[in-house]
Amino acid sequence: MSEPVRIALDAMGGDFGPEVVIPGAALALERRPDSRFIFFGKEAAVRPLLDAHPRLAGRSTLEHAEVAVQMHEKPTQALRSGRRTSSMWMALEAVKSGEADCAVSAGNTGALMAMAKICLRTMAQIERPALAAIWPTIRGESIVLDVGASIGADAQHLVDLAVMGAAMAHILFDLERPTVGLLNVGVEEIKGLEEVKAASRMLRAADLPALSYQGFVEGDDIGKGTVDVVVTEGFAGNIALKSAEGTAKQVAQYFRDAMTRSFTAKIGYFFARRAFDALRDKMDPRHANGGLFLGLDGVVIKSHGGTDALGYAGAIEIGYEMVRHRLLDRIRETLMLADEDRAPAPDLPAPDGGSD
Repeated sequence: MSEPVRIALDAMGGDFGPEVVIPGAALALERRPDSRFIFFGKEAAVRPLLDAHPRLAGRSTLEHAEVAVQMHEKPTQALRSGRRTSSMWMALEAVKSGEADCAVSAGNTGALMAMAKICLRTMAQIERPALAAIWPTIRGESIVLDVGASIGADAQHLVDLAVMGAAMAHILFDLERPTVGLLNVGVEEIKGLEEVKAASRMLRAADLPALSYQGFVEGDDIGKGTVDVVVTEGFAGNIALKSAEGTAKQVAQYFRDAMTRSFTAKIGYFFARRAFDALRDKMDPRHANGGLFLGLDGVVIKSHGGTDALGYAGAIEIGYEMVRHRLLDRIRETLMLADEDRAPAPDLPAPDGGSD
């Protein structure tokens, strides 16, 4: 029998803290019974909730943390007040020390990234980490990265993102060679920023066995599921993510308004409610909750701060799968191949004045 996956949880993170973290972990344990949990948080707040779930309590330990990082804190402030003593830092430290295999937090994203970079550091070949999100599509799901961990990217960083995103897709979607596309303003090779075009040439030249590079994709290809992994830098990725979230809420409000506008509309909804329920389930963000910080020397999952127990359980399960299927080893192996096969970056032509 394989060893259990040990998961460190920032019990105080998110909008609701242990009131969501504890039942979320209980639900994840039902689905992944070989999980073990280490909760970090204020004992007075966590212990009563944990004791209400005897099965979970029997497979968990609780370590008291004096400080809870607040959602509004700036990363620098969180580092000053919560380094070493916060539930967030202690969860990351458990991964660094080998006490846990991965960490999950619904807390302040900026603080989590800053602490993770200091505590765990990045892999040897990676300049900076990225935040990868699971994106619902017409075909199923895709991975998009970076969605806001850092702004800007040179060609080498984009290639690294492609490697890491493909490793994640291999595990989550059970794909031997995930398809990868670079987000661009057009699919033609002459369009786009020079860094993006250079990254495209590097990926084609490398022809890595762990991924199938498909060239450029555009914004509407994300929702279509044209490729399994969409690669972009954090500024564009974060805007795309927030735009998609806003559009989903907008469409949902349109449906609610339309279905209550008249008696006839209400009758129509009554007969079509199963179809609408299926649509609502497809658009439910809880089923795609949990971003992964890729490039760190450890597995760290960022749950949405406002999620409920179902969404938090999903974030835990992503961490579980990344550990069970050796994400970090797969990334390291592919990066080694990329380093061996990569030719020097070609000289870049002078900028052509932008793209239409």
